[in-house]
Amino acid sequence: MIVGLGARYQNYAHGFGCLCHSNIITELTDRVSKSVSRRSVLRGIMATMAAVGVGSGSALAAENTERPLVLKNVRIFNGQDAKLIEGKSVLIVKNRIENIIGADETVENAQIIDCGNRVLMPGMIDAHWHSILAAIPQMVAMTSDVAYIHLVAAEEAQRTLMRGFTTIRDVGGPSFALKRAIDEGRIAGPRIYPSGAMISQTSGHGDFRMRTDIPRHSSNDISLSEAAGIAAIADGEAEVLRRVREQLMLGASQIKILVGGGVASTYDPFDSIQFTEAEIRAAVAAASDWGTYVCSHVYTSAGIQRALKCGVKSIEHGQLADEETVKQIADAGAWWSLQPFLADEDSNVYPTQLQRDQQKMVAEGTMRAFDLGQKYNVKMAWGTDILFNPKGTPTQGKQLAKIARWFDNADVLKMATHTNAQLLAMSGPRNPYALAVGVIEAGAAADMLLVDGNPLEDINLIADPDKNFKLIMKDGRIHKNELNA
Repeated sequence: MIVGLGARYQNYAHGFGCLCHSNIITELTDRVSKSVSRRSVLRGIMATMAAVGVGSGSALAAENTERPLVLKNVRIFNGQDAKLIEGKSVLIVKNRIENIIGADETVENAQIIDCGNRVLMPGMIDAHWHSILAAIPQMVAMTSDVAYIHLVAAEEAQRTLMRGFTTIRDVGGPSFALKRAIDEGRIAGPRIYPSGAMISQTSGHGDFRMRTDIPRHSSNDISLSEAAGIAAIADGEAEVLRRVREQLMLGASQIKILVGGGVASTYDPFDSIQFTEAEIRAAVAAASDWGTYVCSHVYTSAGIQRALKCGVKSIEHGQLADEETVKQIADAGAWWSLQPFLADEDSNVYPTQLQRDQQKMVAEGTMRAFDLGQKYNVKMAWGTDILFNPKGTPTQGKQLAKIARWFDNADVLKMATHTNAQLLAMSGPRNPYALAVGVIEAGAAADMLLVDGNPLEDINLIADPDKNFKLIMKDGRIHKNELNA
């Protein structure tokens, strides 16, 4: 039983953070007047954020200078090599890494920061994040205005950055306004690769309507959750094309579709397969025409195989994949975006035995998935998928450190930096950012963390960012600097 939720709402809980398939979203937006358009809500949100500034460490207050900046006396993990680079300094000009220079090399008119022989690494990337709904409790979400939800998300974006995550891939939710505010420097937060609304079939993983909303007719054609931009229900090729194209119009860098059930889904069985092949191919075609790709929520082998057959390029979750299916992921050159769903102390508690059994099934599948992915050399990415869980968001780095049970420390850090960045680059011309991320090299974005200790030796350092990250830089701006202290 989840504390704070009455019996009526207990069935909405989801143990691994993947709550995007419960119909709670409908009640989340229930208090919003139907006469208020989504655009007017977002205008109000932007005006509020611009007027007050969100959080004490907003991007407007971050250190920035037009002078070149040299980070000296550092040992560098560049995101790719397993050994630290010694005897070098990093030259930053504006928002990019200009070059890796000799430790004794001087730069005219440069600001110098002595890093005390600490480890410098790229900013981390969470490849499965939900910016808008990660940090608000379920009960608060159900009784709050949509504008408040966005303001809470803006506050959490700052915390995300201060945990060392300078980039996230948002795989469901209306994060376009938040992304714009961050990119414009109005608030602090990570770079966002937005998917926009999750595309779902009727009765699918993203159908958040109440039973009283069925059947759909002209007076309830668009549900409140759809109007809020959280999900988009589409049945048939024509509707799928329309909904995908709408998200591309809004600025999606990739498309998220839902091809299978979830542990706590209200309508769809866990083992169900969603969308026909024709519908999935329509989504893939629309995304491909814009030079980007489709990622898909799915757990089971049958669902994964259908998604791969139709051209989906990133499997989200997939913990129930059998060995043959994992081979197919590898053969297709697709990505496998995995999360450490382990039914451990960081997981939610399920109210029913069926849900607990499904939770255990996915946890057991997680143990196999990381092993099989390595066995068949699958391109694996990592993410957290934390939702409606403000107590869970601080564990973001801890969730990354957990995968050290399958990988050595260098590979854990590579996955959260350079490897995840390769998945982001799949968005091609829809990539919203010009500079490379996840690496420390000439020409890359100046997104870097200074660690007090060596995470190649102790991966758990990243689990306590408040203590261990002495400097946090994103886009050439210093958002945290404890070196003088």
